[in-house]
Amino acid sequence: MSNHNISFHRKSPEELLKQIEKLKRGKLKIYIGSAPGVGKTYRMLTEAHELQKENIDVVIGLVETHGRKGTAALIPGLEQLPLREVTYNGKIYNDLDVDAIIERNPEVVIIDELAHSNMPGSFNEKRYQDVQKILEHRINVITAVNIQHLESLRGVVRELTGVSVRERIPDSILDAADEVILIDVTAETLQKRLKEGKIYQEDKIEQSLENFFTTKNLSALREIALREVADDVDDKADKKAARLRAAMMNEKILVCIKNDANAEKLIRRGFRIADRLRSELFILTAIDKDLSELPEQTQKEYKEWQELAEQFHAHFLVEPIQERKISQVITDVANQKHITQIILGQSVKSRVEELAKGSIVNAIMRQTDGVDIHIVANSRKS
Repeated sequence: MSNHNISFHRKSPEELLKQIEKLKRGKLKIYIGSAPGVGKTYRMLTEAHELQKENIDVVIGLVETHGRKGTAALIPGLEQLPLREVTYNGKIYNDLDVDAIIERNPEVVIIDELAHSNMPGSFNEKRYQDVQKILEHRINVITAVNIQHLESLRGVVRELTGVSVRERIPDSILDAADEVILIDVTAETLQKRLKEGKIYQEDKIEQSLENFFTTKNLSALREIALREVADDVDDKADKKAARLRAAMMNEKILVCIKNDANAEKLIRRGFRIADRLRSELFILTAIDKDLSELPEQTQKEYKEWQELAEQFHAHFLVEPIQERKISQVITDVANQKHITQIILGQSVKSRVEELAKGSIVNAIMRQTDGVDIHIVANSRKS
């Protein structure tokens, strides 16, 4: 009898827990586009008809046709669940009825506009949170969103297009999706659709062409979408290897912010680096007095940055200066937390001031060992 050596891969407790949690949830499929009108909702409804032909129980939770005839023509023949009526400021609005979806318990539900903000008084503030709740009930969700609504891209989109996107979703939603499909349309095709009245009503066409739907904006957003989805596919394919590399390298990222317009950009840049490396992220700000003694507006800004850090699963550190130089505060934290990469905003000091008062970067380099330092350019002034 011949002997055979058979080896079995034993999953770690963490891997087993994640696998069990995933089995308890529905699957999430996201159609992503570079701009309104690329055809995300149309594709979702087309897929719903295809699933129905395969005897899969699929329903519409909510779709937004925006008056597009081609999209509206795909709704008949599909079961539409009733929307929830919400009264706000004396007016009645319709919104997604999460409880109705859970009670109906279909195999698949179509839910449009993932980045939508719910009406005040709703159980969840955002629609993506509604989707998360539905997934927890083992219902599969097909949804759609545009690339500019991704939280970490807010600063990039604002710099490229001049548009500050109000409704956003955490990057973790995209990361958790089982499938992400890009609906790719050229800038020229989108502009043609707009002029033909296939995206907005006639009274909005000229204004859109002059503002958001310029060739420059659409091309930039398309490039971002192509790169982001490609990165997401690569990340999912190589996530385990990335985690192993991060564990071996033990990378830890420290983002240093101060109370200025660049803080948000630095936090997002830090998240994108930490996310790529699968590493721990720390956000540090130093203050010379107690937080409660700062002006109300400053306290509000710190609270917003802390909330953003929490969304990115980062540690938010507020350090008292206590007669230390800023460079000393940073190096103290870097040494305590075993930081490997530090991200700083570009100094506004002139070359003469740096020579007279010293450079923060040089001071940090003198007081740390084996730490990489990234300098991020300040946001352009409008």
